[in-house]
Amino acid sequence: MKHSFFLLLMSVCISVMGCSKSTESVVPQPTGGGVIGTNPVKRRPASLGFVGDSSNVIKTVSGGMVLMGGGTDVDAAFKWMIDKSGGGDVVILRATGTAAYNAYINGLGTVNSVETLLIDSKELANNDTVAYIIRNAEMVFIAGGDQSDYMKYWKGTKTEQALNYLLNDKKAPLGGTSAGCAILGGFYYSGETGGLTSTQALGNPYDGNVTLYNNDFLKAPYLQNVITDQHYLTREREGRSIVFLGKINKDWKVAARGIAVDEKTAVCIDATGKAQVLGDYSATRPYSYAYFLVSDPSKQPEQFEPNKKVIWNNGEKAVSVYEIPASVNGGGNFNVVNFKASDATGGKWYWWWIDNNGVLNKKDQ
Repeated sequence: MKHSFFLLLMSVCISVMGCSKSTESVVPQPTGGGVIGTNPVKRRPASLGFVGDSSNVIKTVSGGMVLMGGGTDVDAAFKWMIDKSGGGDVVILRATGTAAYNAYINGLGTVNSVETLLIDSKELANNDTVAYIIRNAEMVFIAGGDQSDYMKYWKGTKTEQALNYLLNDKKAPLGGTSAGCAILGGFYYSGETGGLTSTQALGNPYDGNVTLYNNDFLKAPYLQNVITDQHYLTREREGRSIVFLGKINKDWKVAARGIAVDEKTAVCIDATGKAQVLGDYSATRPYSYAYFLVSDPSKQPEQFEPNKKVIWNNGEKAVSVYEIPASVNGGGNFNVVNFKASDATGGKWYWWWIDNNGVLNKKDQ
């Protein structure tokens, strides 16, 4: 009898222990200030990490976009975005990399939380929880990496829908650096075949690496007729951006504009379309400029054909370009609603053209 009772007791204990075990993946729950709490919660899909208060907050936001040129991040641009976020929840998006932005952004200003989502598949990009996290953010920043990953994984998904909701309905601040900046224009260069130098593009505007897309992804205010470029002076990309404008003009009959940003530099565009250039410009580090490129539909390239050098001269006045040096408090002003010369201050206008040898030239206006 005692033996039977002992076996029954052991059976009950094993059953209770088995029921108490969970097979779900859990992580400590963040609480205010990034302190790890004691209550375990399910790991959020795509999340690489989280700092701050786990409770969702609703803050008043004001729209704005940051086009950052890559390299060293611009503290002042992130602070500009944080101010427009109302101190709410910040979400970092990427397809490769780590959660290094979490602590960095959390230390720049007062925010409710910062979370990094690694969205590296169509499945994750279509996940309802991932889309919910993005839609409920008061600020989103798209990290650098490879823009073809963003196109491959995010285009046509709930992640894309959530980003367009933030841009056009909620009007929360949204920005990106390097590859993250590359996808913010209505026209964009995908980089899906590897890379493209100015020499390649100027030598053959229909080179297989000239991969452009037309308004089939993100719908950022004021940027539907704009193509962006990054790492601009550092990687000598002026020539390829002129080719991008020429190809858009020829293939899609659109006199597009360009916004090009060098490293350690950010173009910050407010809700009305007024842009300033933030960065740490100094005479000892001259690579802190942003460029606003304006093509004219009446000025077509003289030669723009496959396997031939580009010629776009038009009396040495092919494309009008406004150069603004960055400053910590915002250098210059430019109206990206109309790209008019009369609304531009704090910079300098140039003419850019491609001569008969396929070489980019510049002169003062």
